[in-house]
Amino acid sequence: MSSPPPPEPPPGSRQVAKGAGTALLARAGGVIEIVSQPLYVWLFGLPTYGLYMVLWSAVNLVENFADLGMTSALQRVVPQAKDDAERAGALRQAMILGLLPCILIALAASLGAHWIAEIVNVAPKDRDRLATGIALFAWALPFWAYVEIATSALRARKAFGPEIRLRVMWEQLLRMVAAIVLAALGAGTLGLLIAHLCSLAITCIFSTRLLARYYRLDLVLGASATPTTTAHTLYAGLSVLPSNIVSRLFADAPPLILNLMIPGAAGASAAGLFAIARKLASGVQLIRQAFSYVMAPLASEAVRHDIRHVAEIYGFATRLTIVVATPVVCTIAGGGRALLALFGSPAQAAYAALALLTFTRLIEAVAGQASAIQSVISRYHHPLVGSAIGLGAALVIGWLLLPQGGMDGMAVAVSVGIALSVLTPMVQLWVHERIHPFAPPFARAAGVALLVGAAILLLSLLLSPLHHLLRIGIGALLLIGGIWLSGRFGLAEADKLALGKTARKLRLL
Repeated sequence: MSSPPPPEPPPGSRQVAKGAGTALLARAGGVIEIVSQPLYVWLFGLPTYGLYMVLWSAVNLVENFADLGMTSALQRVVPQAKDDAERAGALRQAMILGLLPCILIALAASLGAHWIAEIVNVAPKDRDRLATGIALFAWALPFWAYVEIATSALRARKAFGPEIRLRVMWEQLLRMVAAIVLAALGAGTLGLLIAHLCSLAITCIFSTRLLARYYRLDLVLGASATPTTTAHTLYAGLSVLPSNIVSRLFADAPPLILNLMIPGAAGASAAGLFAIARKLASGVQLIRQAFSYVMAPLASEAVRHDIRHVAEIYGFATRLTIVVATPVVCTIAGGGRALLALFGSPAQAAYAALALLTFTRLIEAVAGQASAIQSVISRYHHPLVGSAIGLGAALVIGWLLLPQGGMDGMAVAVSVGIALSVLTPMVQLWVHERIHPFAPPFARAAGVALLVGAAILLLSLLLSPLHHLLRIGIGALLLIGGIWLSGRFGLAEADKLALGKTARKLRLL
């Protein structure tokens, strides 16, 4: 009889670097948003763009609780599944549990569009078609839920690059092309909403084609999940659902709240300005998400071997995050006024919010690995703690500062809430699992990254008299040079070796 195959070795720093590198390259498709968001403002006007962002924020917000946490559940269940049948059962159950509530909510919102339209503040030119736009755009909810669950299933199979390229590059590109065509045809207010729906529908088709590469769809469609798989998937989703909701509240609730607080076109414009600041600040999230996408399934796999393997990849991911994220943050903050100039002179009012949110995203990027690890190795109720603390702090500060504080007050509340919600899981992992990411050579990585970041900020201030397009071009060069310097002098040799050929090609060694 043949001997059984040797067990797979636990994932290490090399797997983290490879997966995160693939994800980060795929996330580079997000630069399309740098072009598309100002384009939408130019094509449709700031108030219409603000309305679009309010409705899309509402869809994102509702999706995060209506899908019952199925996107996160797959990260825990699929890597621990024994065979194709178990994986197919988990995917089937996630689709049923995640899509059914979204379809019912979309139907209710579409039927009640006239009542919803009465509480949304828009410009007078957008008022006539508002109810029709809401009735149509409500169906973005099940489309988006399908894309979220399908791509999460791909990520659970370590297919990091394909799913992110699909979501970020192709979805964004399709939306931008559709928006241009509809604007040229005179679609007006509904054009941007219809373009978004078209891009989501096509992305759903592409998502299904990708799923067929990594799952047995015949088993997904033909066999029901076992009670054990159903329970495990449901519990895994519900356990992280509150933290998912809080995370999405920080991202999508502020434009909604600002729109409701400020009447008329000013409410739509305020929502649009805050959305612009959030979009620019979220450039830092490219890094956090690249590692989070990788950390959850790898940590779920590594913990089966030994908790020390989790600590190894945790520390490596945190060091690599800080040397990359710090130059990015300082470039965005230093060149923020130049970036906002792309959206027109009224966008300069969003600079304070942009700077504050950008530095908060640095804290989130560095500490965010803890949340991803906690969601797959800790007790089911542990993620609730950080979410509750962060949301509570944001609500208290928001109550004190709003509505007088306006957009800047909202940025303060959101920043404090985000920081507390991501720092708490880091503390919990140390208390409950005795792991942290600050072992040597973390201090070296952090010190070099901070010095490089300070230099970028200083140079950005010196460039302020120049034209904004020239400042953006020079800022891109500072960003590339800053990341290289941080990696070259901030990473230890073992970390550079884990980067493989990339370290040699970039001459980091």
